[in-house]
Amino acid sequence: MALEQDQRISDVVKREQSRLRNFIRRRVPDPRDAEDILQDVFYKLVEANRLLMPIEHVTGWLFRVARNRITDLFRKQRPESFSDTAVALDGDELLQLEDLLPSPDAGPEALYTRNLLLEELELAVDELPEEQRDVFVAHELEGRSFKEMAAETGVSMNTLLSRKRYAVLHLRERLQDIYDEFTKA
Repeated sequence: MALEQDQRISDVVKREQSRLRNFIRRRVPDPRDAEDILQDVFYKLVEANRLLMPIEHVTGWLFRVARNRITDLFRKQRPESFSDTAVALDGDELLQLEDLLPSPDAGPEALYTRNLLLEELELAVDELPEEQRDVFVAHELEGRSFKEMAAETGVSMNTLLSRKRYAVLHLRERLQDIYDEFTKA
């Protein structure tokens, strides 16, 4: 019985590993994180099988577990990235991005405002051309250096700097109205 289970798991891993790895790698920039997620998904499969949990559609189940693990990874990383990002004010005083947002503990109105601002920021980043968005996200949110990105992609550092500059200009313009609205209030 246990040998049959092991063989079925082995067959599923062989059949789905490549597709699942590609699915994860398209969504997770760090290859080490992608590999960790892949291993975790297969671990969950073995665990579910050992606990005799019925899984009707194994492929769909694997991809759902992978999607959940990817979401967990980004939830864990996103707040750290925002709190590490500093904004320079007029007097050269550095302010953390987290300081500019209303506290989530300040009541329902502040929480609503915070979520609205984060949604607007996300929409603005999503509007960027892919090349600009990739550089902006990699540098500002993931903390990667231009030198590292240039070595990885083969794109010159000057081109990467230019792409980020255009991304920042677009984001400033795009978010100016909402900034004005909240600073006047």
